Amino acid sequence: MGVFDFIKDVGEKLFGASEAQAAPADKVKEEILKHGLDAKDLEVNVSGDTIKITGTAPSNEIREKIILAAGNTLGTSKVEEDIKVPSDEAPSKFYTVKKGDTLSAIAQAQLGKAGRYNEIFEANKPMLKHPDKIYPGQVLRIPG
Repeated sequence: MGVFDFIKDVGEKLFGASEAQAAPADKVKEEILKHGLDAKDLEVNVSGDTIKITGTAPSNEIREKIILAAGNTLGTSKVEEDIKVPSDEAPSKFYTVKKGDTLSAIAQAQLGKAGRYNEIFEANKPMLKHPDKIYPGQVLRIPG
């Protein structure tokens, strides 16, 4: 089981969410599905600003994207998850975007080469639609 922290006053605004609390569970699950992520074996519960997700995912990559899709929503400060995956893939690192960051700068700092920004972009699809559209407080996957 993992606990992941998010900045609750930034992110996708879902119906029923506010800066004080996360959106209702059904809206969070819709957000996960909107990104084409397999959520059929997931249970989502919300308590205040904490989202709890349990179930199974087809891979660690999908598990991580589910966490990010849920956590990068307005009103969410924490995602607690107990999502089982079939294999022991190495986990990615998570990085919180700071003011002035670009994917190139993040790639330089995290992966050693600015030119590897596209790896970060690809690792965060479909939540990221364009490499220049990141915002402070957003949490990204950094591939290993």
